Order: sequence, then structure tokens, then C-alpha cells
Amino acid sequence: MARMKFLCDSKRCIECNGCVTACKNENEVEWGVNRRRVVTINDGEPGETSISVACMHCSDAPCMAVCPTDCFYQTDDGIVLHNKDLCIGCGYCLYACPFGAPQFPSDAAFGERGKMDKCTFCAGGPEEDNSPEEKAKYGANRIAEGKLPMCAEMCSTKALLAGDANEVSDIFRERVIYRGHNDGAWSMSEEDLAYDATQQKA
Repeated sequence: MARMKFLCDSKRCIECNGCVTACKNENEVEWGVNRRRVVTINDGEPGETSISVACMHCSDAPCMAVCPTDCFYQTDDGIVLHNKDLCIGCGYCLYACPFGAPQFPSDAAFGERGKMDKCTFCAGGPEEDNSPEEKAKYGANRIAEGKLPMCAEMCSTKALLAGDANEVSDIFRERVIYRGHNDGAWSMSEEDLAYDATQQKA
């Protein structure tokens, strides 16, 4: 069975926020919640880099480990989903997640901040596939329709990749080799990974 994963190619991301908008529109995410965001490092300086960040659907998800109500579960293809009916809004998942993926509609105190929301890899939730209840609580279920998440589909530069982890890593490896990294990006030198289009290949 495939393991579904995201990967953002920082050399292609142009900080357009198309992935953020596509996610909000497709899933009708409530105000104040961003399932996906674009983070820019060294903004306005040489070496500026942007990456699109959301739930990474970890193989050993820390949010699942800390949830006191076990509202998280993992599908057969590795997508980490949650059951909003079990969520008590404690926020433990937010503190445990290294990507800041869990979001709450309110900054209020424990139990009053509302039900947690996060990226579902456009795979819906525990309700029946593509039912009105599933759409209302979790947004679109594009995976059940045989489609990729909307954020990756709408990425204009194809910086955001989504799908089977092996295929995603193969695509990224080919890109890195094309950029001039002879060993497929698996060396320890950061200089080797950088590609300067003004220089001739050796």
C-alpha cells in the first residue's frame, strides 16, 4: 500500500500562496483557520527561501501520541485524520506538532477554543465518503475520488508535491540531479545542493 506524503521543493516555491487559497476554497475552512501556510525564511535577503507547510501526515505522528481522547487515526495509506466528535479542544496536539498543523477557531481557554482542525490531505473524515456531513466537518474528500489534494493540484510551479512517498521522492530526486547535483542530493555538502544557473556545468 502507498504511503501518502507531501514535499515542498523550496527551489520552486514562489510564495504565491495559491496552495493556501486552494485549500481554503476547496474545504470551506472557517475564518481564522489555515490548514496550509507559506513560510518564508530570510525574507527580503539573499538566499530567501519559501516553503508550503501543513500537516505532514507523519508515520509516527506526535499528535496521535498525546491526544487524551484518541481522536486521531491513521488510514491504510498513512494519512493522519481526526474525529471532531471526540475532540475536546485541549490543544495538546498543537503543542506536540513540530509543524503547527492543528488549528483552533478561537484563542479561548481550554475547552472553549472549539474543535481542532487540520489538513486532511483532502481525504475527509470518519463519516461516509463524500456525504454532506463529511463535507461540512472536514471538507472535500478528493482521495475517495482518485484525485490529489487541491493544494498540490493548484501549485503553479509544481513546488508542492503530493502522493505516494516513493513517487514523490523520485520526482524530487530527478529535479535535484537536473539542477546539477550528481549524487541525487544524498551528500552532506549544502554547497553541492545549490544550483547557479549562470555557471556552466562541469
